[in-house]
Amino acid sequence: MLRPSAKRENWRPIVLTKAKRVLQTPTFKKAVKKLKPNQKQALDNAVKALMEDPTLGERKKGDLAFLRVYKFKINKQAFLLGYSFDDGTLTLELMALGSHENFYRDIKR
Repeated sequence: MLRPSAKRENWRPIVLTKAKRVLQTPTFKKAVKKLKPNQKQALDNAVKALMEDPTLGERKKGDLAFLRVYKFKINKQAFLLGYSFDDGTLTLELMALGSHENFYRDIKR
């Protein structure tokens, strides 16, 4: 009898493209201004990881189908980074940053 293989949820396709350009929305820029220098360093590391592999974030469904969300920690607090990736132009668009509280509600506006 064969053993079941690893879960499909953990499977991720190999990315052959990297983001060449990063754009920021005004909402994202406003959120970044409020961060302290050590928090900005953690954000920079998250953005660099997304530039290397834009599929790291989880794709949303329904009204937010255009959005991917990458979860990371800043000083032991969970933050969400909302972004979209256009493979044709290799552009990573950073759209929102914040804690989980009201993140999805605010992004729909």
